[in-house]
Amino acid sequence: MRRREFLQLAGGASFAWPSLARAQRRATPALVAFITPFTEEMATERTLDLRAGLKQVGLVEGVDYTLALRFANGNLSRIPELTRELLELKPRVFVVVASLSALNTTRKEAPDIPLVVTGLAADPIAMGFAESYARPGGMITGNTMNAVGGEEALTTKRIGFFKELVPSVARLGMIHFADSVTPVTAGNLALSERKALQKVSEHFGFEFLNYEIRTLDDFDSAVSAGLRDNVSAFYISGDPRMNFDIPRVVTSLTKSEKPTCGVYPFWAQRGLLMSYSNDLQDMLRRAGFQVAKIIQGAKPGELPFEQAVKYTLVINMKTARRLGITPPPTLLAATDELVE
Repeated sequence: MRRREFLQLAGGASFAWPSLARAQRRATPALVAFITPFTEEMATERTLDLRAGLKQVGLVEGVDYTLALRFANGNLSRIPELTRELLELKPRVFVVVASLSALNTTRKEAPDIPLVVTGLAADPIAMGFAESYARPGGMITGNTMNAVGGEEALTTKRIGFFKELVPSVARLGMIHFADSVTPVTAGNLALSERKALQKVSEHFGFEFLNYEIRTLDDFDSAVSAGLRDNVSAFYISGDPRMNFDIPRVVTSLTKSEKPTCGVYPFWAQRGLLMSYSNDLQDMLRRAGFQVAKIIQGAKPGELPFEQAVKYTLVINMKTARRLGITPPPTLLAATDELVE
């Protein structure tokens, strides 16, 4: 594997943080309450990224903070219960990862506790929990995947890379959750993804089809429908619910023998042909910076919402060889990670 770093937000002030942390250490470690709808494996991986950010600015686990993790294993109905469990521990700050549903629930259950949200695929101003990016106001700050240019711009760039990798794509089938493209859930990125794919299909010369599922139990049926329609390739929505059973999704798509474009790096790392997205590890690390500031006394409403600034293009070379695809040199030069 190989990686290439992209532009990062200026972080010069962070170099002074270790001494600041030592100077302001609390008598009792601050509790960081970490909640996510992900599986235990994914949740644990994300906490490592957050811990890396906290460590980078000089905070020591067990001395300056402790971390309590709750994960829903894909069952969003458990989020209120898990939030209440964490509330009983009297956290100093909540961290919510990649879930608008979890964010809204935590806001309702714990309105007076600072909250850092990360990996969010929605506009915090449009969703009503930030007054501006520079000064959110209220009790919420964090970072978002698509504050500048929106998910449509990111999807357009993603599909441009995919078309360069698989120029023969004539019919692209998108698989997404049925309720993620309704006005009620307009904050979910699937709606923006679908709009972008519809707009760019003529430019890139492919027909766009979409296949809706209600749960992941419907995924195999959606793939079968795409095969009956003779799709050339699949596109998997970045809706976080797709991540709740990655092996099932990857197995189904592998059996289809069709090239598939995913959103997050772990999709290509685990078997899909390609992915392009914000670097979630970097976003969690930077969320750690904001958590540290809150622990040190900063108000969340005065900490700017950050836009993701690091992006990762991943190509799975093992999958490419199996499908008979040879990435062009120009695309390989732009790739951040090759999975062998």
